[in-house]
Amino acid sequence: QVQLVESGGGLVQPGGSLRLSCAASGLTWDYYTIGWFHQAPGKEREGVSCISSDGRFTYADSVRGRFTISRDNAKNTTYLQMNSLKPEDTGVYYCAAGMAPFQAMCAITLFVRSWGQGTQVTVSS
Repeated sequence: QVQLVESGGGLVQPGGSLRLSCAASGLTWDYYTIGWFHQAPGKEREGVSCISSDGRFTYADSVRGRFTISRDNAKNTTYLQMNSLKPEDTGVYYCAAGMAPFQAMCAITLFVRSWGQGTQVTVSS
């Protein structure tokens, strides 16, 4: 059974930073694409960034240059470093795992096989 456990969310002022972590278990880590998705209040869940098993990655236009995704294959953990946070970044961030190509999984949530429980990020002064 795949488990994805997110941590690192919280309340931060505009311009601040947070680092989200996603620890995975119950899957063959090297075979999976891992992604981060954002769901703002009242909106659909959207792909923020996804990283392939060999380290290739993609970002949504809204976060490119501000967010950085990485994965530690020794720890089965993925990170999302979020800098220069904006109020519109507020919402729940979900970690996701799947076996689709990283661009596809970030674009189409149907390609996600497993979701984490989510972690709340609030950007507010």
